[in-house]
Amino acid sequence: MTILEELETTIDDRRGSDPNHSWTARLLQGGRGECARKFGEEAVETVLAGVGPDRQALIREAADVIYHLMVLLAANDIRIESVCDELRERSGRSGIEEKSNRPPAAFVGPGEENDRHADP
Repeated sequence: MTILEELETTIDDRRGSDPNHSWTARLLQGGRGECARKFGEEAVETVLAGVGPDRQALIREAADVIYHLMVLLAANDIRIESVCDELRERSGRSGIEEKSNRPPAAFVGPGEENDRHADP
């Protein structure tokens, strides 16, 4: 079992825990929006650490961002294996080519409809 699979199991186990004693339970109880907000916060902290002089700070922030990404995936019922499958599918292809072949992404906020395909 990889460390990511172990982390996923721990997140699953803590899903129903007391949010007063489990950060994971507290995040998941807050819903997808709270999980996404916290992931974004951690991502910004990782970016800032990435341009700073402290390598250990970047390592700590990278661990935080991976953990919070895993919680966000759990909040959306997505297993880490699905992300790994996507990475395997992309393996060996140019990132430029892969990105140019993706359908356009559209952000749909909470409570909004995705109307990018709707008639004007």
